[in-house]
Amino acid sequence: MVARMVPVSFQALPGWDADNLLDVIDGLVACAGYVREVKPYKTGAFGLQWSDFAAPMEALEKQKPTSPEQARHFFEDNFIPLSIQPQGNDKGFVTAYYEPEIEVADRRTGDYQFPIHACPPDLIPLDEQNRPPEIEASFAFGRKSKDGIVEYADRRSIEQGFLDGRGLEIAWAKDRVDLFFVHIQGAARLRYPDGTIRRMTYAAKSGHPFTAIGRVLIDLGELQQETVSMQSIRAWLAQNPQRVNEILWHNRSYIFFRQADVEDPEAGPIAAAKVPLMPGRSLAVDRLLHTFGTPFYVQADDLTHINGAPFRRLMLAQDTGTAIVGPARGDIFIGSGAAAGEIAGMVKHDAAFFMLVPLQAAERLSQ
Repeated sequence: MVARMVPVSFQALPGWDADNLLDVIDGLVACAGYVREVKPYKTGAFGLQWSDFAAPMEALEKQKPTSPEQARHFFEDNFIPLSIQPQGNDKGFVTAYYEPEIEVADRRTGDYQFPIHACPPDLIPLDEQNRPPEIEASFAFGRKSKDGIVEYADRRSIEQGFLDGRGLEIAWAKDRVDLFFVHIQGAARLRYPDGTIRRMTYAAKSGHPFTAIGRVLIDLGELQQETVSMQSIRAWLAQNPQRVNEILWHNRSYIFFRQADVEDPEAGPIAAAKVPLMPGRSLAVDRLLHTFGTPFYVQADDLTHINGAPFRRLMLAQDTGTAIVGPARGDIFIGSGAAAGEIAGMVKHDAAFFMLVPLQAAERLSQ
């Protein structure tokens, strides 16, 4: 196994008594509602099944907490924290993401030249049954062709016109670099010239591995490891427009979107767990290892610029991401808009992760 899972007490969680755990209850209820009305979340490799949540969900239905104190009792009565201890020298690590807002038009015109694509009909999910031997296991999608299933076109090919003329454009963006970072974030608010705002979220991807262009710029000697951030990457691209293609095309992964308006404009976008994200409380995790709906307590004492104090907070696994790989790796959803982006772009901190598991699953999962 890639990590040891060691039971600890709630009193061993730094800052547990100071956190407002009531903030997480509505998200847990939303996840339970999706499971009840649609389908259970896929079980991660650690083996936590949504059926393990039956007893906590029953307790929640009988009496939903209405105060932070009641919420604390709910978690302490129904869960046990497991400290996630990665193997070897690996440490827990957190980054952050947000929902950008970009300027778009509903047709290609004037300054609006960069298409946002919906899923093409020849894009198909890959699994053990249909994956050709020449396509690596990391590819979650492929292309159905007359010669069988092949790799889908990558970012460079698509940006050079591979999908032109197929009517897949959701909208046309004004700024190419803004759109690239929307691909990284996986969701966006679309602002049209008349002031209308719509939402879109991740639908699928080309299948190619994600490559962080920040790492590319570090390896090229253009940026320093200690200071790289979304802001410094944007600044470098703005100062070197003649090299934008070279850098962006290093990331061969290409994202397809779907419209996903949320009735409450204050709510976060609907992401991988199919429920609205909660600013500051939703966590993207490695879905191959973890199960959506799982509560995680995250301690990152050097991370202080989110709320002016060491980050010690209960969160809910409600999303995933290509770059989020490992047992103690998380991506914090900050919120929507430029201000959230400024905060998210500066988060890259060591962290301790504690997974809260229902009582009936604790012995099975702990090692």
